[in-house]
Amino acid sequence: MNKQQKLLIAGAAAVALGLIALIIVLIVNNSSRTEEVNQALAEVESLKLANEQLQLTNEFNQINSDFSQYEDQQIYLKNDSLVQKYNEARLKVEGLLAELAQEKKVNAQTNAANKERIRQLEGEIATLKGIVKHYLEEIRRLGEENEGLKKEIAQVTEKNVELSTQVTQATTKNEELSQTVKLAKKLNITGLSFQAYNKKGKVEKNITKAKQLGVSFIVSPNNTAAPGMKDFYVRILTPEGALLGGGDSFTIDGATVAATAKRQMEYANEELSVSIYWDVNSTLTPGDYTVEVFADGYRLASRHFTMAK
Repeated sequence: MNKQQKLLIAGAAAVALGLIALIIVLIVNNSSRTEEVNQALAEVESLKLANEQLQLTNEFNQINSDFSQYEDQQIYLKNDSLVQKYNEARLKVEGLLAELAQEKKVNAQTNAANKERIRQLEGEIATLKGIVKHYLEEIRRLGEENEGLKKEIAQVTEKNVELSTQVTQATTKNEELSQTVKLAKKLNITGLSFQAYNKKGKVEKNITKAKQLGVSFIVSPNNTAAPGMKDFYVRILTPEGALLGGGDSFTIDGATVAATAKRQMEYANEELSVSIYWDVNSTLTPGDYTVEVFADGYRLASRHFTMAK
C-alpha cells in the first residue's frame, strides 16, 4: 500500500469518524430537545392540574361556608346522620387536597397520579354538594314546620289568654255576686243613739256626772239574714281615743277586736229594738265620743256624739 492510498484510507476514516461524531451529536441534541419538550408539556399539564385543584379548593371552601351558616340549625334535625355523612365526605376531600399539596415533582407520572386525585376530588365534592343540598332542604322543611308549630302555639296561647280573661271576669262577677249576697245578709240598723245616765237611771246631760252609758238602735227586718241568736257588740271611744273597755272581744276581718259591751238577742227577721249599757267606773270628760256597733262580723254603724259638761 503506497503512501497515497494510506492517506486516502486515513482521510476516509477521519471522515467516517466525523460523520459518526456528528450523528452522535445530532442524536444527543435531539434526545435533549425531546426531554425538554416532554418536561415543558409536563409543566403545562401540572399547571392545568394546579388550576383545577385551586378551583376545586375554592368550591370546597364555599361549600363549607354555606354549610357553616346553617350549622346552628341542626336542632331542627331529628338525627345527625346528614351531618355525619357530610363530615366523612369533608375528611376525604381534605385528605385529597393534602396529598396534592405534598406532591412537589413535575413529571408525567406525578401528573397522572394527581389527575386521578383531581377526578376523585371532583367526585367527593359532588357528593358534598348533594349532602349539603339535602341538608339545607331538610332544615328548611323542618324550619317551616317549626314556624307552623309556633303559629299554632301562639294561637293556642292567645285562646288560653282569652279563656283566662273570661274565667277572670267570671270569677270577678261571682265574687261581686257573692259580695252582694253577703252584704244582703248583713243586718241593718237605724236610730242609733248614745245617752248618759245618772245614778237614778235618768238621762244625764253632764257627762262628768254619768254613772252609766247606753247605746240603742233598731235592727231592720231582713229576710235574707240568718235568723237566730245574735251577739251585738258596742265599742265606745273617748274624746282622747281611748276605748272604754270591760266587754268581750270579737273577730272581724280575721282580727280580734276588744269591745266595750255586748248583748245577745234573738233575731227572727223582724224589727228588733236593742239597748246595750255600760257602767261608768271613772269620771268621763266632755267632748266627741265615737260609738260603733258590730254583729255577725260586720260593722253595722259608726257615729260621733258630742257629750257636754
